[in-house]
Amino acid sequence: MNLTGQLLISMPSLQDERFYKTVIYLCAHSKDGAMGIIINKKIDYDLYPDLLEQLGIDRPLNNKKLFIRYGGPVESGRGFILHSDEIIQKESLTIDKGIALTSTAEFFENLSKGKGPKNSILALGYAGWGAGQIEKEILANSWMTLSTDSSFLFDEEVNNKWLQAYNLLGIDPNKLSNHSGTA
Repeated sequence: MNLTGQLLISMPSLQDERFYKTVIYLCAHSKDGAMGIIINKKIDYDLYPDLLEQLGIDRPLNNKKLFIRYGGPVESGRGFILHSDEIIQKESLTIDKGIALTSTAEFFENLSKGKGPKNSILALGYAGWGAGQIEKEILANSWMTLSTDSSFLFDEEVNNKWLQAYNLLGIDPNKLSNHSGTA
């Protein structure tokens, strides 16, 4: 099972406040573990002016939109840019379907000058799992998975993204059982 480039959607029964009603884009998944960016937890510009200044980002120029998200509990003081792949660097991680992840000072600087990719999300921190951990959580009924495209990732709608993800699956999350079985 390789979930790179897929969404993880938390089940309604997942009570961990760090992941309650989250939608996570998986940037990497292998036998060694997984790494993803939470895409539906918005952060206000005004809450992190010092960090944004350190990253060289005031407000993006040239009408390019930059969305800031709480990317996850791991390294929450570090910035990661999930973006469309028309602009990449040799350090960029190409993920899937025109999407990449970059975390270099030069890339942040380009964003601050309005020279970044068409679509981007600045994520503070990331979600990470050790070897076999995400697979066990999926089997324990903590997550649903979904293939998606960049329009879902990079749209401005954040508040309803969890419910929208379930709608794409054709599932009403309010009708899901909190218990899983084995067949």
